[in-house]
Amino acid sequence: MHEMSIALAVIGQVEEAAERAGDITAVHEVRLQVGELAGVVPDALSFCFELACAGTVLEGAELVTDLVPGRARCAPCAHEWAVGMPPLLSCPRCDAGTTDLLSGRELQIVGVRWEDGRPPEPTTREPIPEER
Repeated sequence: MHEMSIALAVIGQVEEAAERAGDITAVHEVRLQVGELAGVVPDALSFCFELACAGTVLEGAELVTDLVPGRARCAPCAHEWAVGMPPLLSCPRCDAGTTDLLSGRELQIVGVRWEDGRPPEPTTREPIPEER
């Protein structure tokens, strides 16, 4: 199951970012883009992520996966289509086998929501007209 090695890599990258940011006390959410063709099972990745977060600043963090559909474009006729699973990599319009994958192989961290130990900055607001 390579999902565990992916989970460990994600956790490592988030821990490094938290260390650089300084004073991070907890990570609440990690958002990943996972391509349909990346060979990752999102449920297995979530399970591994939860196990691997134990004892880290990410303990209890939610892993949110945004699935990116696979898309391809035919080089000869420029037709674009969703490749699906199993992937259809020959053009459904002209049957050419020369295609470019446009999306579907993504596996990247796109967002992290965390908490730091600093007190919240005071906010200022405009007075409500009745207060004037």
